[in-house]
Amino acid sequence: MIVFPAIDLKAGQVVRLAEGDMTRATIYGDDPAAQARLFAQAGADWLHVVDLDGAFAGESINGVAVAAIVDRFPGKVQLGGGIRNRATVERWIELGVDRVVIGTAALEDPDFVRETAAAHPERVVVAVDARDGFVATKGWADVSTVSVAELGHRFEDAGVAALLFTDVGRDGLLKGCNLEATVTLAAEVSIPVIASGGVAGIADIHALAGQPGIEGVITGRALYDGRLDLAEALRVAR
Repeated sequence: MIVFPAIDLKAGQVVRLAEGDMTRATIYGDDPAAQARLFAQAGADWLHVVDLDGAFAGESINGVAVAAIVDRFPGKVQLGGGIRNRATVERWIELGVDRVVIGTAALEDPDFVRETAAAHPERVVVAVDARDGFVATKGWADVSTVSVAELGHRFEDAGVAALLFTDVGRDGLLKGCNLEATVTLAAEVSIPVIASGGVAGIADIHALAGQPGIEGVITGRALYDGRLDLAEALRVAR
């Protein structure tokens, strides 16, 4: 299982939000590239980076910070936030991003996801962000009537690398990962699932490791607050 340390970007700074609320941001640093390097030194092979401003604006806002992260991090980078057209995808991949995460556009423009996945097999991740079991979009500001499993099923034959499942109600709150919902989704779809939202400590890593269909887990606040040691999490996951 892959452990993805998260770097969320807001106005060029490293932050974590509570329940996806931009007004409830905790700032953890003003040098995202340096933070990426620290995660690499702890043994991380992957990073999960989110352009939070981009997720709300629908276009890249923190491109300079993302480029610096890609330049400094020796492993692979998975990037989400405001990726809603092919030109943006091509630009990031050319820059060196290994995977792009598509959320809002997956619901609103599924053909875009299919075309992008066909052009870049195993490099597209579909974000399945949920509030009470239904898909949330536009930086989690809007909630649809589409269930998480239904959205996942739409892309089972598209060649996407994974589904990134986030329980928005737990994200950034250290309540523990929604293991039941994550495992249920992994059992219902044929695409590997990445767990996200609420990881509180090493117990969540133990609970997810070895579960069928779970490719990885994203963790942010628990790392920044010192509740989870990245090196230990990597050992458990491996």
